[in-house]
Amino acid sequence: METNPPPTQDTAPLVLPQQTFTQTITTFLQEPLTCRALTTLQVNLGLRCNQSCRHCHHQASPDRHEHMTTDTMHAILRFLPTTPVKTVDVTGGSPELHPHLKDFITALADHGYPVMVRTNLTALALPDSSGLAEFLKDHGVTIVASLPCYLQDNVDQQRGPGVYHQSITTLSYLNSLGYGVDPGLPLNLVHNPGGPYLPESQADLEQIYRKELHERHGIQFTSLLTITNMPIGSFLNDLQNTNTQEAYQTLCRSSFNPDTIPGLMCQHQICVRWDGRLYDCDFNLAADLPIRSKKTTIHDATLHDLIPRPVATAEHCFACTAGNGSSCQGALVTP
Repeated sequence: METNPPPTQDTAPLVLPQQTFTQTITTFLQEPLTCRALTTLQVNLGLRCNQSCRHCHHQASPDRHEHMTTDTMHAILRFLPTTPVKTVDVTGGSPELHPHLKDFITALADHGYPVMVRTNLTALALPDSSGLAEFLKDHGVTIVASLPCYLQDNVDQQRGPGVYHQSITTLSYLNSLGYGVDPGLPLNLVHNPGGPYLPESQADLEQIYRKELHERHGIQFTSLLTITNMPIGSFLNDLQNTNTQEAYQTLCRSSFNPDTIPGLMCQHQICVRWDGRLYDCDFNLAADLPIRSKKTTIHDATLHDLIPRPVATAEHCFACTAGNGSSCQGALVTP
């Protein structure tokens, strides 16, 4: 799957050479990119992970030790009731490896906040995660599971030997609990390309995933989300090692699609780092590009400080507006 880049576009590029992302967006909006709403709070619990993936924008690994303190979790719980946030999106690293994940989810559920947890699937199968899948079910948590491809070779090449088999085993178990089968227990899969090219059509890939995973393994899931690889972190290292960084960044710039702008997630969310520092999105967090506000942590910022606010941007943002667009909730437009 996806062994070759998609065809080169015939149309003239919409982005001029050397034009920054900020300049490009301002040209189309006639004003700077601005966050004017707050519907999603994304929480990065830390960078410890049981895997070291080639495409990871955080360079998460078993050797990372960053993790969120309970003080920061309590600050989040104090902040949320003062906002119109509708969803809390918990990510990492591997959130499963955080010792207080269950306590945090319980507190969020007690406050009535819908929660989604992002998983690499293999972390759910670790001995320390025993009973966690059942806990997530009992608390009505949406699971967003990374499965870069439906083929073993492609997954193991990105994530390591044996990862595909363990991922399928975990998906089968989640199905047995009702995830991806019961409409009240969403199980969304995440696809990212295996190399320096853009994702194919999300709708088309979802049908392929659905057919192949069911026929090969009897797996069911709710929906597929496609996410473009960001030229930061481990994926940037991979681009540099293969001498494809310039070509990939040129592809993202030349594939700029103005129709993706209304759906950019940075216009309606904020991301909290493990130490409480605030970012427009998890990608800016990875690039250490904090929000543009006088108060930049969850410990002292108020809704008034955060809405409205100008969005901090850089070169990697072109990946979100390339082709069909990209966000933590998948593609932004339908081809």
